[in-house]
Amino acid sequence: MIRTIFSYLLGLMLFISAPAGAQQERTVNAPEDIQDGKLYLDLIELPGGFQIDTYATGLDDARSMAKGPRGNIFVGNRTEDKVYLLRDTDGDFKADERHIIVEGLNMPNGVAYHQGNLYVAEVDRILRFPDIMNTYQQDPSYQVIYSDYPTDRHHGWKYIAFGPQGKLYVPVGAPCNICNPERDIYATITRMDPDGSDMEIYAEGIRNTVGFTWHPETQNLWFTDNGRDMLGDNRPPDELNKAPQKGMHFGYPFCHGKDLPDPKFGDKQSCNKYTAPAQELGPHVAALGMIFYTGDMFPEKYQHQILIAEHGSWNRSEKIGYRIMQVGVKDGEARSYKPFATGWLQGEQVWGRPVDLVQLHDGSLLVSDDYGNAIYRITYQK
Repeated sequence: MIRTIFSYLLGLMLFISAPAGAQQERTVNAPEDIQDGKLYLDLIELPGGFQIDTYATGLDDARSMAKGPRGNIFVGNRTEDKVYLLRDTDGDFKADERHIIVEGLNMPNGVAYHQGNLYVAEVDRILRFPDIMNTYQQDPSYQVIYSDYPTDRHHGWKYIAFGPQGKLYVPVGAPCNICNPERDIYATITRMDPDGSDMEIYAEGIRNTVGFTWHPETQNLWFTDNGRDMLGDNRPPDELNKAPQKGMHFGYPFCHGKDLPDPKFGDKQSCNKYTAPAQELGPHVAALGMIFYTGDMFPEKYQHQILIAEHGSWNRSEKIGYRIMQVGVKDGEARSYKPFATGWLQGEQVWGRPVDLVQLHDGSLLVSDDYGNAIYRITYQK
């Protein structure tokens, strides 16, 4: 009781002494205020006019999402073995039906919907569920369209998406924190036809991307990349990269960020020979899913701007991330990097970890959270 009263008085003193006009950081007074499995949406800080609410709760390890027809949402996960379908049948922007499409899979993180079919990425395989919206209630069968990816579980979970030309893009993470793998397939983004044929490496030198999308006008591929660990709290940065053409190399394991040689692999390499990030992100923030906003709900200034889900650090001495960041884009180049939604991290306490972002047909934004086991919906109203 004495400690709680002291914490309250200290917080009040800090509030009073803060400079006029400064944004006040909400704090949690005592460790017992954050409880595992509880959601604290009133702690989320958003720009003026924005609100956040729940779309679905009690969804274990909600990871990557894919939008199907009529607002249906497919959800993969990493620590469970299931893929879900969420349905909003009454149009109130709350999922009122939940179906298990399949279970017993190997880290089915990645999901994608294309021409009536659901695609699911395991560690080493890509599965296709034909005509999914007509079969999801009938224990749907699947086809293995590709099964030659490495079996390493270290960075083995995958994010997948279809590009503008109808190719399925599939990343293959490095099987380590830092190494120079012998097989070319590691630390890449690959792509293939929808039937699994013509698999090829599109980009390389990418430690582990778990989120990418294409610019709505230029059709250029942009992707997040998680920097290596064990170089201290503040090195290297995570990255936002742009790959407008096949064959680009983004530096791993030789260089990190714009100009940081790796202490083990960078001594004989010049960082100038690799493609620098479009934007350096925070160190160890674990940048995952991203979108270019194209809806009509948010203010005009958000059009074609990037929003990134930062999952949050796991071994930094002071936690960082656990938020959604906005990268300003102008003339095809990243110009700024600032918070859009924060509050899942309170001091050193965490109650949620954003993973992926999906834009709904009305322009609102879905955010998956594999720690809070929930999906949120962010809206805007003047």
